[in-house]
Amino acid sequence: RATNAVVCLSKVPQLQVSVNYTTESATMNVAKSGYRVFSANSSAACTELAKKITERLGVELGKSVVFQESNRETRVDVKESVRGQTIFIIQTIPRDVNTAIMELLVMAYALKTSCAKNIIGVIPYFPYSKQCKMRKRGSIVCKLLASMLAKAGLTHIITMDLHQKEIQGFFSFPVDNLRASPFLIQYIQEEIPDYRNAIIVAKSPAAAKRAQSYAERLRLGLAVIHGEAQCSESDMADGRHSPPCVRNTTGHTGLELPLMMAKEKPPITVVGDVGGRIAIIVDDIIDDVGDFVAAAEILKERGAYKIYIMATHGLLSADAPRLIEESAIDEVVVTNTVPHEVQKLQCPKIKTVDVSMILAEAIRRIHNGESMAYLFRNITVDD
Repeated sequence: RATNAVVCLSKVPQLQVSVNYTTESATMNVAKSGYRVFSANSSAACTELAKKITERLGVELGKSVVFQESNRETRVDVKESVRGQTIFIIQTIPRDVNTAIMELLVMAYALKTSCAKNIIGVIPYFPYSKQCKMRKRGSIVCKLLASMLAKAGLTHIITMDLHQKEIQGFFSFPVDNLRASPFLIQYIQEEIPDYRNAIIVAKSPAAAKRAQSYAERLRLGLAVIHGEAQCSESDMADGRHSPPCVRNTTGHTGLELPLMMAKEKPPITVVGDVGGRIAIIVDDIIDDVGDFVAAAEILKERGAYKIYIMATHGLLSADAPRLIEESAIDEVVVTNTVPHEVQKLQCPKIKTVDVSMILAEAIRRIHNGESMAYLFRNITVDD
C-alpha cells in the first residue's frame, strides 16, 4: 500500500502541471483579443474579406472546417473551444446564395451548441433583401431569413447598406447597418479627374434620396431618370395588370368595386441638365445591369461625356460583365462586400473599393462596448 501511494503521489504533480499548462495556454490565446472570428464560407474566394478584416484586427481566423458532402449537405466542424466566448462569424455571399445561407446557419448553431456566449454575424451583403415587400401571393422572404438566423443562435448582426432600412425591424436582436458611402465618395474625389464637373444621377425616383445625399456631401448637382423602357419586365413584378381592367359582372351586383386603372409610366426621360458633365449613377445594388445600361445610353444622348456607376454591392449576375464592357458605361465601382474577382477579369471597367476597415472597426467597438456613432458621422438619414 505504501508503494502504491508513493507512485500515485509522484504522478499527480506531473498531471497537474500538464493541465495547468494547457489551461494557461488557452487562456493566453483568448486574452490576446477576448473574442474569436470565424469564416463560415466553404470556398476560398469568399474568405478574402474575412482575412483582410482579421489582419486589421490583429487576430487569426478561428479554426473550423466548412464543406459540402457528396450529397450536397453542409457540414461544419469547429476545431477549438468557444465556451463562454464572443464569436464573430464573417459570411460573404457568393453566387450560390442558398449554400452560403445554410453554411451560416449551421455554423451559428454549432457555436450555439458549443456554449458560445454571444454569436455576432458579420454579413456585409444581406441576401434576399430585395424580397422585403409583399408581391401578389408571394412572401416576405427577408423576414423569414431573419427569423431563421435568430433561431440558429445569432444575437447581433453587422451588415452594410440594407436595400431597405425597414428590414432592421424584421430582427428580434440588434442590427448595425453600416454605410459604404464615405468610401465611394472618397473614390470619387481621388480617382475621378475633374469630379467638380460631375452630376449625381438617380436611376429612378426611388433612388433620389440616396443620390441627394451624395450630391449634398460632394456639393454637386442632381439629376433623376424618370420612366422606363416599354415592355419592361417590371410590368409583371409590380402587379400593374392585376386585377384586370375589365369589370367582372358575374359577381353579386351589390359588391361592385370602382374600376381600377392600370398604372403606366412614361418613356425614359432625364430631369436635370447632364450636357457636358460627368454623370455618376449611385445605387445600393448592381445585379442585372440592363437598367444601368439603358440609363447610360439616355445620359449619353443628353450630352454626358463620361458615365460612372457607384454601388455598394456588386452582384453582377449572368452576362453583366459583357454588357458593361459593350455599353456606354466608362467605369463601375463597387465594394468588396460580395466577391467578384471573376467578373473583374471579364471586364476591366469594374473597380473595387475595400471596406474591410469599417467592418473591422465595428467588430472592435462592439467587443469593447464602445459607441458606434463614430462610424455614422456625417451620414444622413436618407443615405
